[in-house]
Amino acid sequence: MEVTEPINHRLINAKDACFNVRKAARAVTQFYDHCLEPAGIRATQFTLLVSMASVAARTLTEMASTLVMDRTTLTRNLKPLEKLGYIETIEPRDKRSKAYALTEKGRETLMKGIPLWQSAQHKIISGLGQDRYEHILKELDGLTKIISEM
Repeated sequence: MEVTEPINHRLINAKDACFNVRKAARAVTQFYDHCLEPAGIRATQFTLLVSMASVAARTLTEMASTLVMDRTTLTRNLKPLEKLGYIETIEPRDKRSKAYALTEKGRETLMKGIPLWQSAQHKIISGLGQDRYEHILKELDGLTKIISEM
């Protein structure tokens, strides 16, 4: 189908949920990447390490569900962590799926990242204010739930 009328991209971008959520996500990710740089990890890697720190082992399916990521993207993000020795593949209960666990090196890296993450959190909360920050988190959670039910 050919578009015959000019597209007002500014209007579309201003009102587009996907564009604006992704734009904010890129800005937040870049900020956290910069803040976590002294620990030698990026925001996505930090999130994955945190996700694994609370349990002895996580299957790929469990992590993908928790993080709302497809398994292919998650696998692609886990490979560098495994290469760096931060995580390891372990024998899962169900042999049909892969499971991962945090290594000691991964735990040490995570521990280096936590104060940097806390500092980043503090800067964001200070910039937004506590009430606005909590409101944004609540709205993002609501958006995630609504989208997952569609």
